[in-house]
Amino acid sequence: MDLFPLWNSLRIAFLSAVLVFFLGVAAAYYASRAPRLVKGGLDVVLTLPLVLPPTVVGYLLILLLGPNRVLGSFALREFGLKLLMQWWSAVFAVSVVIFPLMYRTARGAFEAFDEDLAAVGRTLGLSNAYIFWRIRLPACRQGILAGVVLAFARALGEYGATSMIVGFIPGKTATVATQVAFLWQNQGNTDAGRRALLFWICINVAISAIVLITVNLLERRRRVES
Repeated sequence: MDLFPLWNSLRIAFLSAVLVFFLGVAAAYYASRAPRLVKGGLDVVLTLPLVLPPTVVGYLLILLLGPNRVLGSFALREFGLKLLMQWWSAVFAVSVVIFPLMYRTARGAFEAFDEDLAAVGRTLGLSNAYIFWRIRLPACRQGILAGVVLAFARALGEYGATSMIVGFIPGKTATVATQVAFLWQNQGNTDAGRRALLFWICINVAISAIVLITVNLLERRRRVES
């Protein structure tokens, strides 16, 4: 059986999780320190993809990345790159969809941080950068790791926005989610199709279970440490 959809899903999820880790941590850090009114506005904007239908997110990205649109036409004209219908195009869609999970989890971790530790560091002459990387981030690592794991799991199961951005091209853009949809729509009435569907569903369930167990272990460890 061709395992390309699994490999493609894993690399898209990994790249997306790495991207939203840095973006989500940065946004969460500044939002946690912002005035209440600013924080409320940031929450609405940065969390919006969490409540929008993934197909709406996909359509908005098409308006942005399409070959006749602003970013899409620029990339095509200057670099000869098509930003849609490539396997890595899914990273754009998946990152937007999973960003709110990383952002909200990291923001909660930063808000729970004991600011007295940072104050003590400043009295010792430590820079804000040192305090962030060596004190604040390690103290919040369990919550941030939980956010990364949840974002990775959500990335593996993303379908709506991904299907609109990259479609389904076997051996090129297929993911586990789009593979399941394709099999159900085209081969769901055959024995071979049902076996293939069951195989990919079991793969998805197994990965999701592992992720949830990991999150529970991280949460338990955080409670013990606190």
